[in-house]
Amino acid sequence: RKQQQQQQQQQASTQPQQQSQPQNDSSAGAAALMAQQRRAVAEMAALEEQRQAQLVQQQLQLQKQIQQEQLQKFRQDSFNAAAQAHHAAAGHPMDAATDLAAVGDQTGNGANGATAMSGNKRPLNAKKGPKNKGKTSKQQRTMAMESGSSAAPVSQNSGFATLEEAVARLEQQQQQKDATMTDAPGAVDESETHQQLLRQLQQNSQLSSATAGSLLNKLSSGRHGDLSSQQASAVQDLMMMNGKHFNNASEGQHQLPNGPLPPSVSALAAASEQQKQQQQQQQSFPPGGAAAVIAASHLPPKEAAKAADAIIDKEDELTNANPSEVLELKMHQSEVFMCAWNSVFTDMIATGSGDASARIWQMGGTKAADGLGPVRLLPHGSGPKDRKNKDVTTLEWSSDGKLLATGSYDGVARVWSLGGSLVHTLRGHKGPIFSLKWNKKGNYLLSGSYDKTTIVWDVSTHNGFIEQQFNDHQAPALDVDWKDDTTFASCSTDKTVHICRVGMPRPLKTYTGHADEVNAVKWDPSGNLLASCSDDCTAKVWDVNSDRKDPLFDFKSHQQEIYTVKWAPTGPGSKNPNKLPMLATASFDGSVRLWNVQDGSCIQVFSRHRDSVYSVAFSPSGNYLASGSLAGQLYIWNVMEGRHIKSFKGKGDIFEVAWNKEETRVAACFSSNVVCIIDFP
Repeated sequence: RKQQQQQQQQQASTQPQQQSQPQNDSSAGAAALMAQQRRAVAEMAALEEQRQAQLVQQQLQLQKQIQQEQLQKFRQDSFNAAAQAHHAAAGHPMDAATDLAAVGDQTGNGANGATAMSGNKRPLNAKKGPKNKGKTSKQQRTMAMESGSSAAPVSQNSGFATLEEAVARLEQQQQQKDATMTDAPGAVDESETHQQLLRQLQQNSQLSSATAGSLLNKLSSGRHGDLSSQQASAVQDLMMMNGKHFNNASEGQHQLPNGPLPPSVSALAAASEQQKQQQQQQQSFPPGGAAAVIAASHLPPKEAAKAADAIIDKEDELTNANPSEVLELKMHQSEVFMCAWNSVFTDMIATGSGDASARIWQMGGTKAADGLGPVRLLPHGSGPKDRKNKDVTTLEWSSDGKLLATGSYDGVARVWSLGGSLVHTLRGHKGPIFSLKWNKKGNYLLSGSYDKTTIVWDVSTHNGFIEQQFNDHQAPALDVDWKDDTTFASCSTDKTVHICRVGMPRPLKTYTGHADEVNAVKWDPSGNLLASCSDDCTAKVWDVNSDRKDPLFDFKSHQQEIYTVKWAPTGPGSKNPNKLPMLATASFDGSVRLWNVQDGSCIQVFSRHRDSVYSVAFSPSGNYLASGSLAGQLYIWNVMEGRHIKSFKGKGDIFEVAWNKEETRVAACFSSNVVCIIDFP
């Protein structure tokens, strides 16, 4: 009986356990299912977040693309309108003035006929400097001759309809984006800032002359990171009608001022008519700057020009050299055309002036605050009458730093010792000497003259003499440059470039690709490439080791004459062989362009100058570029970052800029008889 009772008790205790087992299994399954559902919900949320983020990016890209397309068309229309008005200047001055006024009202770029004309002339006070011929812009004259009286009237509203369409499309995109951009607050903030500027387009038709000040305030109150690009773009476009900063967007080059463009700029290679019809080209302009430019485009011309100048001045306040960093050399009695630092005795700089003298200045220390040391006068005449037409137009130190060569307007080349004594007087030219160059060995001095000839002087003996005179040019020789100790290049107003060798009666090569006067020639550090620039607004790079007659690269982006070219001390054959080989071009259009000579692309466009740029110089490392303009403005640029890092405004025009060997000082020659030495950095 006890056994039966125990069995019954065991059965009774086992039955609830058996009944609870299915219940436990059911609870575990439900928990697993809920976990799966949670994971699925989380995955769906993550996917939805990614989708929303992608949608945000797509909307932002589409919005920027629309703005860029419309801005590009606006700029192209403005350029075409200005060109048509400019073409009419010769045949119908009154009609041309009306057209230009209409274009100025439409674009607000601060121009009228008189401004455009006067901005295209070389200064009369520069006529005695090297290649400064005091003539009217060739581009202007050519356009006037071709236009005659057939210029078509300019549409006064071609830009406004485009802007209205841009606003409408952008507002539509903004509405769509507002409905979806709930998960990306950072992107929303940036786009909303962009849109707030664009919405002001609808109110700009009511702007009065007082808007110039408000424009400046609006730009200045923007985020510090966007301010530079805004100002750079605004300045470039506001000054377009002065004939200074038209960028040829149809070439597909990197056109953004003060910075490189992403690969999307290659879409601009299409022709301008296709740009108008399809409006599919892409080019990256600073968002805030583009909006500010369009907003400013409705200002009256004079107010727009003032706003542009104010923008530049305000930003330059951040980079202007401190007065304590500037040493002024004030002994010359006339404009100073040339300056050159000694590469061996690096505390010495030579200057040449229109007062018929050169001077060798010794610095008092490594900084401006250290003052000035001894100064040696190198007179080119014994009295007032004897100094007539003896303006010093060019000078250069020998490679060992012991001799200084000067060329003057009287056609005489002179060689001076480091102490200031006259070593050689070289008479052979019958006109002003425009260029002088030592070969590396130091036994030959090369000169190019207005008398159409180039002369190789042997200065290795006590009495210098003519080794060989070349008479191949048919017009004045403007520049010369050595390839090696016996081979050199020369260029002329006859539109040709010659490559000659001492001992050979005829040129080894002659390049005839330029359509106008060739202002300068320069060999690259390897001696394999020759750069030339011309009044035809182009710069060309010639591969002298090939038999091709056409240039390796033909740079056509400048809108006015290119006055000078300079190679960076980088790439093969230089002291910086691992750095990118580059070429800088300086133009009367107020811009400096930097070119990659490996693929022919434009790396940077520096366009802050307000007048013709006469001189550029790379620092010894190739990391910096100095440029000087006729407005007396000096800028020092960080080459790869594409921004100016130091500025200086002097009195008069700048004819030459030069770096010292240590890369710690920059010299600038002014038409106001002064040379300024600026500490760097």
